[in-house]
Amino acid sequence: MRVILFLTLVVKLTVEAKEGDCGVIPITEWGGSPLLRQETLGNPVNVAVIQHTVVPECISDEECQKAANGIRKYHMQDRGFTDIGQSFLIGGNGRVYEGAGWHTVGAHTRGYNRRAVGISFIGDFRTKMPSPLAMKALKSLLACGVTNKYLAEDYYLVAHSQLSQTDSPGEMLQKHVEMWPHWLDHAKEVLN
Repeated sequence: MRVILFLTLVVKLTVEAKEGDCGVIPITEWGGSPLLRQETLGNPVNVAVIQHTVVPECISDEECQKAANGIRKYHMQDRGFTDIGQSFLIGGNGRVYEGAGWHTVGAHTRGYNRRAVGISFIGDFRTKMPSPLAMKALKSLLACGVTNKYLAEDYYLVAHSQLSQTDSPGEMLQKHVEMWPHWLDHAKEVLN
């Protein structure tokens, strides 16, 4: 039975990826209203910035949706942003939540918003790793982005801390992502 459920999920994710939505939960679904940001992000972008949110980690769909809404509210009400800053949020449940998305300029990494997507894991990953489901979701999102030409085939994968003075995405997560294809050492020097 588990094998059948797993195969059904794989087929579903493959079909969704081919249709271009990459299995991402639209902001209208989790946030209850459309994105207020309007500036178009030219595709394909060639930089994916990996971040973490430092809010409590979420595991269930309900917790993750609540966390995403809290981040959106914080960005708009406390930081004075037009809307949520990140392009995508990834929960410990392995689900990806749309922020600014693939096609709209976000506010995730000063100086790079018009040429990058910012992908944030919900939680604090300085001393621990995101869940295996969350890591798998990142890999699938990046692959889908390339397949749909939202992300360049030769894109750079960078840590938020390489471009801004921050601990994000956390030491533990960054060390792991540094081993992935597309990782760019000395990102600030290369991208400027």
